[in-house]
Amino acid sequence: MIRHEQIEKNSGLLLVLTLVIISIGGLIEIVPLFFINDTIEVVKKEVTERTVDPNTGKRVRVKREVDAIRPYTPLEMLGRNIYVREGCYTCHSQQIRPMQDEYLRYGYYSLAAESQFDHPFQWGSKRTGPDLARVGGKFSNRWHVEHLTDPRSVEPKSIMPSYPWLSKNKLYYKDVEAHMKALRITGVPYSKTEEEYNANVERFGESVAKLLVIENATANLEDQAKTGMFDTSSDYISEMDALVAYLQVLGTMYQFKDDDGIEYSKFR
Repeated sequence: MIRHEQIEKNSGLLLVLTLVIISIGGLIEIVPLFFINDTIEVVKKEVTERTVDPNTGKRVRVKREVDAIRPYTPLEMLGRNIYVREGCYTCHSQQIRPMQDEYLRYGYYSLAAESQFDHPFQWGSKRTGPDLARVGGKFSNRWHVEHLTDPRSVEPKSIMPSYPWLSKNKLYYKDVEAHMKALRITGVPYSKTEEEYNANVERFGESVAKLLVIENATANLEDQAKTGMFDTSSDYISEMDALVAYLQVLGTMYQFKDDDGIEYSKFR
């Protein structure tokens, strides 16, 4: 039996044993990847669409499955940029770990599929504030606006800084199409051609595919800002509109069921 002090006094033996331990840890992490087809989960949802029946020529409603996780809309995309610019990721994570206490507090654990279109991802490494992976829909638009403008007005013990300029600053979106084209190069399926649009219709459904057309980005952004009524304190599209739109979509693209854990546990 080798005593611990013998290992510490023998630098060569210590180095060899350290490499052995690191190798074992690496194999435990790497080997499982060879036994699954993909490290990104396939997350589907059912949608109802209107289509033309080839037999009767009439428009009918049909149900089919499409990918639940979609790229951000132009407004959400710019909101995410503001989230990064203001350093929100330094205090908030977007990664719920598969532990019971996190499940009870934040909801279903995060899937790799949910951040597949994030460049870069916003998992974070610190939680001064709560995890935001599933914050979408938990609070009203008005609550988010008030919280971002003056956190203490809704959370008296909050240590979060105020961001009053977000409602005052007009959102700059003249380069939104160029931004989408850049993300398209990285693999985000924003459509530039009719073939890409048709592929998105098949993958995400027609309603989502329309929001991913690059040449319609400005019109889609303005329409979402108007109908979403994110920041009603200004009569123009503000940075607050974009940031709240981004926060409200987090964790809402797929509604997890109680038995989903059985299906996705193999990806942990």
